[in-house]
Order: sequence, then C-alpha cells, then structure tokens
Amino acid sequence: MKLLKCIVRPNALDRVKESLGNLGVMGMTVSEVKGFGRQKGHKELYRGAEYTIDFSPKIAIEVVVRDDLVAAVVDAVREAAQSGRIGDGKIFVLNVEDVVRIRTGETGEAAI
Repeated sequence: MKLLKCIVRPNALDRVKESLGNLGVMGMTVSEVKGFGRQKGHKELYRGAEYTIDFSPKIAIEVVVRDDLVAAVVDAVREAAQSGRIGDGKIFVLNVEDVVRIRTGETGEAAI
C-alpha cells in the first residue's frame, strides 16, 4: 500500500476528486495548507500598498491506495491538477506498513 500526498492548487480540487472517483478511490483526506516552492511567493497591491505574500494557498490531498493502483492514481492527479504553470504542485508517494479500520478492526488492504 502507498500513501499519496498530493499538494495542488485549490481550484484543482474538484477535478482531482472526480478523477480519483472514476478510478474507484473511495476516500481521501483534504487539508488547506500554505507553502511555496519555485515561485517563492508573489506581490499584491492592497489599498495602494504593496505586500509580499510569502506563502501561496494550496490543498493537500492524502489518499492510501493498493500498490497496483499507484501509477493510475498518480497519472489521474497529475492530469487533473496540471495547468503548465509554476505552482501546480507535487505528488509524494510513501510506503504504508499497515492500515487499521477502527470501527471493525479490519487491517491491511481490507481497511482501505
């Protein structure tokens, strides 16, 4: 099993959610986060004054999938979130040793 942590633009969330649903991915955790990468923030004007915005708003999507679904899920997220501009995001793939469903006690892939 793998944990995919996907950092995407907020406007890509609905497209990513729909793409994952089409693959049969049943659940995900979504968090509002802030960060920066290559774009290193930007400047905005507010009431005539210029402010530097160091962190850009992003969405972090976490989903655990079977090993055989990893490539398809990565491709689906990348295609749904890609705009071709700096700041589209990243996908991190991490190993998951075990999963336990609290309600039933199921473990492993049955608990996903």
